Amino acid sequence: MKIAYFDCPSGAAGDMIMAALVDAGAPLDALRSELRKLPLEGWELVAREVRKGAFRATKVDVEIDPHAHPHHRALGDVLALLERSGLGAAVREKAARVFTRLADAEARAHGTTRDRVRFHDVGAVDAIVDVTGACVGLELLGVQAVHVSALPLGGGVVDGPHGKVPVPAPGTAELLRGFPVVDTGVKAELVTPTGAAILTTLALSAGRMPAMTVAAVGYGAGTRDLPGIPNVLRCFVGETVDAAPGDETILQVETTIDDMSPQLYEPLIERLFEAGALDVFLHARALRGDEHDRRPVVGTAAHPAPARERDAHDGLRGDPVQGVAARRPRHHRHARVRRRRAHRA
Repeated sequence: MKIAYFDCPSGAAGDMIMAALVDAGAPLDALRSELRKLPLEGWELVAREVRKGAFRATKVDVEIDPHAHPHHRALGDVLALLERSGLGAAVREKAARVFTRLADAEARAHGTTRDRVRFHDVGAVDAIVDVTGACVGLELLGVQAVHVSALPLGGGVVDGPHGKVPVPAPGTAELLRGFPVVDTGVKAELVTPTGAAILTTLALSAGRMPAMTVAAVGYGAGTRDLPGIPNVLRCFVGETVDAAPGDETILQVETTIDDMSPQLYEPLIERLFEAGALDVFLHARALRGDEHDRRPVVGTAAHPAPARERDAHDGLRGDPVQGVAARRPRHHRHARVRRRRAHRA
């Protein structure tokens, strides 16, 4: 499987992610061509090589005509824009998930609902291009799974649309819940809301780099110069390598399904595998007092990562489930065979 690992020692922003993907081999002309499928005017994508400390990197900027975008946009406006675009279904779906999660985080931080969140004028255009460009870049490179390092929090205060806010900004802090973070001592905004939304939504795991054969490394530059560290984000692209047998911790998610047609079991199993499950099993359980009342229990196993827990829960969304329980048992990992298995009892 082709994967991308984002190493973020100095932080992450939407333009840094897009730049790292371009530097890792995503064709810039193809990226521009895909982004032009957005029904959005008054912007231009500019890329150049820069130096950050002792390192070269690619810097990507979204240059915007502020007169072309005088109004704020709500989540519904952004989702409608994506739906009207000529982008592929996979890119539209990923970008919509990122923006929905960003809106949910901002809503929680400001005590409102996702539908009442406003993405502010020029910043909204920048975010739309950054988020969509990251999704397009991953698609152009053929990346099937995203992994990310721990993210540095930063510190201090910054000016925002609502006045001075602490770093990380409240919306960013919400997005980082459940993800490993580090304090590097740098007093600056290191992870932007857009960068946090992209990585925490798309990542299957967070922390150490998975075993992989590296084919390309891309460097995406940030705008500011930071004290003591080059402001770059690295993207490693390559093929996964199966880990050797041994003990590991997995995420096991269980739920009870109530009154679902057996014909829907197979689509459910497929969806759980697509959400990252290593194994899926269903078994019927007789409830006390009625031996004929039998309800299947769905179990999934996945790698221990915050994003995978959300994905496993998302795999069950929309089904008649009676709560979802998660635990992280340790088990012995045998050499894995690359095939899907589903068990019923």
